Amino acid sequence: MTGDTIAALATPTGLGGVGIVRISGPQAAAIAHAMLGRVPEPRYAAFGVFRDNAGTFIDEGLALYFPAPRSFTGEDVLELQGHGGPVVLDLILRRCLELGARLARPGEFSERAFLNGKLDLIQAEAVADLIESSTALAVRLAGRNLQGVFSRRIDELVEQLIQIRLHVEATLDFPDEDIDLADEPTIATDLAATLARVHQLLTDAHHGQIIREGLAVVIAGAPNVGKSSLLNALCGTEAAIVTDIPGTTRDLLKFDIQVDGLPIRLVDTAGLRHTQDPIEQEGVRRAHAAAHEADVVLWVYAADSECDEALRDSFPAGCPIIRVRNKIDLLNETAHWIERDGEVEIALSVANGNGLELLKTQLKAQAGLNAAHPEGIFMARRRHLDALERTRIHLQAATTHLEHRCGAELVAEELQLAQRTLGEITGEFTTEDLLGRIFADFCLGK
Repeated sequence: MTGDTIAALATPTGLGGVGIVRISGPQAAAIAHAMLGRVPEPRYAAFGVFRDNAGTFIDEGLALYFPAPRSFTGEDVLELQGHGGPVVLDLILRRCLELGARLARPGEFSERAFLNGKLDLIQAEAVADLIESSTALAVRLAGRNLQGVFSRRIDELVEQLIQIRLHVEATLDFPDEDIDLADEPTIATDLAATLARVHQLLTDAHHGQIIREGLAVVIAGAPNVGKSSLLNALCGTEAAIVTDIPGTTRDLLKFDIQVDGLPIRLVDTAGLRHTQDPIEQEGVRRAHAAAHEADVVLWVYAADSECDEALRDSFPAGCPIIRVRNKIDLLNETAHWIERDGEVEIALSVANGNGLELLKTQLKAQAGLNAAHPEGIFMARRRHLDALERTRIHLQAATTHLEHRCGAELVAEELQLAQRTLGEITGEFTTEDLLGRIFADFCLGK
């Protein structure tokens, strides 16, 4: 536990029916006694009058007292619930500071909960993600993290690694017996299974990051194939100007939408073609740049014309592409989808809306939402992906050392590094600098 007491406004600034000042630390009970004349019975809401140092009325409301260790932070916690006016709440907070508390840093309550073992680092981050969630799906996935779903998967991997390390390091204790790890099939099998689980966890974490940050979808293609019309159809509004004149869109048009709880950042781009117009040339350059940063590129082309495969080759290698064959109404075709050269092609008509649901289904699939209840997905951050990727690299190195008979010492070293890297995710291994960067993004009072 820390030695000082912190206080902060735990509700948003502005006018409201109720406002809450939160206090955590060893002086919480003394602050309650000074302001209320008594310490409330633990975990029961008590009505009282909040008074200043002269005993003058500040406000009246409820007080809740949670003695350590049965509190959010693991310390003595006091919550004063008054009327939600900014002036009255400021007076309550000032009184707490006069009585020995200091103003809390952003995220310091959650940081103390982590440091006192009430939450691991994933769960602490889930608190912020839950507050910041913009969709019901994001709320559900952040809640899964808070309940420990992601943490348990990490813990299971760590336990699996420990068992492999015990087997490997046991051979180091008996160097005279000249045991060759490559001749130990259990180690190779267990290592391969662990690596496969890390691969799956990376996939699920990537999908979770997309749901947290939004799926970046770039609409690209030649002029006059219906890119802006598709943007308008997905947005449900006339967001972009649509004309028969090629090159109408010159700059990037960006809009945020939701598809069944999945946040999507749509980007409409200039038509890709060779042009002498310097403004349109810049638009084409920006279109290519946007495609390089996309999670998915919607490659739009007209059903009544030849598909330009050279245009396909101009898109970034490795970026998922959904081919959108638009204007099928001109050929009296029905909407459908097929797989072509390893990529999904959707035949649709933006003009009458046929096939748009097929497209939305494919966009959800790109985020891993193939089922109504994505039980395998959880909320993830970039640091989680980075740590999982480094874990994968260490495990792959251990596998290579094992296959090439490089010695148990090298295998053991890579396994230790993999375990330590996994520990960074839950906070088992962490640094003060990392904690500072993580909790600095939290809101005050949390």
